[in-house]
Amino acid sequence: MQPADFFSSTYSDARARFLDAAAEAGFVPAHHVNPEKGPGGEELATDVVRIGPADASRLLVTLSATHGVEGFCGSGAQVGTLLTGQWRELPADTALVIVHAINPYGFAWLRRVNEDNVDLNRNHVDHDAPYPENHGYRTLKDFICPRFWDEETCADATRHLRGYADEHGWMALQQAVSGGQHEDDRGVFFGGRHLTWSARTLYAILGEHAAAARHVGVIDYHTGLGPYGYGELIGDSPAGDPGRERLKAWLGNEVTATDDGSSTSAPLTGTNDIGIRRQMPKGTSLTMVTLEYGTCPIEEVLDSVRADCWLHSHGDLASDQGKAIKAEIRRCFYPDADDWKLMVWERAAWTQARMLEGLASLS
Repeated sequence: MQPADFFSSTYSDARARFLDAAAEAGFVPAHHVNPEKGPGGEELATDVVRIGPADASRLLVTLSATHGVEGFCGSGAQVGTLLTGQWRELPADTALVIVHAINPYGFAWLRRVNEDNVDLNRNHVDHDAPYPENHGYRTLKDFICPRFWDEETCADATRHLRGYADEHGWMALQQAVSGGQHEDDRGVFFGGRHLTWSARTLYAILGEHAAAARHVGVIDYHTGLGPYGYGELIGDSPAGDPGRERLKAWLGNEVTATDDGSSTSAPLTGTNDIGIRRQMPKGTSLTMVTLEYGTCPIEEVLDSVRADCWLHSHGDLASDQGKAIKAEIRRCFYPDADDWKLMVWERAAWTQARMLEGLASLS
């Protein structure tokens, strides 16, 4: 079996492949069923497999489809873990929890966001406190998410966005677009005004499986930033947190961060690590990495997200334009090519092995 065989062409195929791989390995997944349906009326669910002792003091969690359409990547890595038998290599007193498709709606509908147009990786804020402000988004909102998606409108919007980048720098534009915002519920990278189903489901999974753990590691699979096929190791702990130093010790000097300019990602608000950290039992260490794979140029990636946002707000999914937009966002987050899949799998397998070694070194 080749690494390309671990990957699927649709959410339904990915779910079936994951469940089949789990059954072949002798595991019975737990199912968390989303209230919505897929484009073909299919059931949407987050499926979870636990491997290892129920009372293990060390736990590694892998997470796919935080941004739904990015789920092809993480699902492939998770299926590969099961089919290659990598799961058999767990150190003593260690468990592995595989969370497949935490945002099944976005995965099935080829969207980064969920059924509420919420970006799960911007949703973990205190919803009872004032929301973080994104002044750049407010300034550019009408150009980031225009009312029409035609050649003239898009060209005008691009001129304004590039003008902002010329004045403030490219990373400032990237942060304005993708950093997260809570004022425009039909816009891009919307963080929501309440915890989403996916966030609540993730918390429930962690509450169940991390209760006995003293040390927890997390790999969160993403795509869309960086050079083609390269898996950037983004440290999710804040500056000064011991988790960042542990991650560097385990994975090496390639580890980057958003708060010091070393990452291809702009600084973000409401990210998964914030919510996950809140669910850890008192005294439990957390070491988390976002494994971010490059696909195509960032302008193409952001334009595909903007177009998809317009399509679901104003367009027709069944039209030729709608189909083209869906094909483009899929391409921008999932290069359906064997060389890319091989790079994804090799980096994922290496990262998982190193994370398990690191957890095993902790007492």
